[in-house]
Amino acid sequence: MATDAPQPLGPYGQGIVSPPFVFVSGCLGIDPKTGNFVEGGVEAQTRQSLQNLKGIVEAGGSQVGKIVKITVRTHIL
Repeated sequence: MATDAPQPLGPYGQGIVSPPFVFVSGCLGIDPKTGNFVEGGVEAQTRQSLQNLKGIVEAGGSQVGKIVKITVRTHIL
């Protein structure tokens, strides 16, 4: 389990390791220290989401330089 990423909000894991791959889905812009969305709007939350992704990938034994694809989806009210 990645300590540099928040706990999942639902009944699923942060990622799945299936050597040599690490599969990650659904990273949110939540600060793992506070459990709250970061302030600063969509840009700050996107940055935090990518930091959370990095923490999960590294906890899975890989590194961001090996990421094949990332899709960022935003929802602006």
